[in-house]
Amino acid sequence: MILMNGAIAIRDAVADALVEVGSVNEEIVVLDADLGSSTRVDRFEAVFPERFFQMGIAEQNMVCVAAGLSTLGFIPFTSTFACFAAKRVTDQIRVSIAQPRLNVKIMGAYAGLFTGKTGKTHQSVMDIAVMRAMPNMVVMEPADAVEAKQMVKMAAEHDGPIYLRTTRDPLPVLFDSEYEFRIGSGVILREGKDVSLVGQGYTTHLVLEASKFLEEEGIDAKVIHIPTLKPLDKDLIYQAALDTGAIITVENHSIIGGLGSAVAELLSESIPALVIRVGIMDTFGESGSNKDLAAKYGLTVDNIVAKTLAVTRATA
Repeated sequence: MILMNGAIAIRDAVADALVEVGSVNEEIVVLDADLGSSTRVDRFEAVFPERFFQMGIAEQNMVCVAAGLSTLGFIPFTSTFACFAAKRVTDQIRVSIAQPRLNVKIMGAYAGLFTGKTGKTHQSVMDIAVMRAMPNMVVMEPADAVEAKQMVKMAAEHDGPIYLRTTRDPLPVLFDSEYEFRIGSGVILREGKDVSLVGQGYTTHLVLEASKFLEEEGIDAKVIHIPTLKPLDKDLIYQAALDTGAIITVENHSIIGGLGSAVAELLSESIPALVIRVGIMDTFGESGSNKDLAAKYGLTVDNIVAKTLAVTRATA
């Protein structure tokens, strides 16, 4: 299953997948908030101009139009940055899409800290918290181009609202052609008995790399990828807690309301286990290179290794 080959930008994979599904389903339409060249959905426009709607910088209107189109049998994909998708249009999504459970797919691009030096105004560190709390909403984030394409295809087939969170920059190809994404199913990338490292999207690559360094320190780490934040793969998390007794979650998001919260909430009601959350510590970001931002906010392999060693040594 694991390849770790090359690097492909998730936004490119999503755009290509939209063209693919659009070629077989004429009901698929794309609505863009004047960001098509950044999100790459202008590729869909080039092939299907009659099914591409440029809504301008009017995201609230965009999602309401998408809701209306869905009632006519279309399958709308709305496209904007995650910071706008989860905050600027929250009430419109709540009232016009989530409450009536309409078949609209909300694509939030440029999620997390790494947004091309655009700074805190364009960084989305709370979008998962918002969308997880939205009844009827499925929330998912791919770890590579293979999974991103499958998520788009699954979204087109799924009846109901979906929030598809994607990052800006290239990520190594993690999965091979045998991989099959399923809503609500996590993936064990490495078995281990000492501690469980849990990632999503971009951070899945970090925890997988961290496990290699931990092995050199004598720590046998289980590595889990969570592509669907809602619904969460409860059985997989339960088993990880039973197998290792300690879980470290790593997310390109605030530690409040995201992956770490989801895991901690689940285990607090079932299987007692230590949960350490690595992520953005209740603060906004700032402008900077990916390397500098990762170092400052702790989204590095070194930090994950340090946190894991501290936990395993304290519980030994």
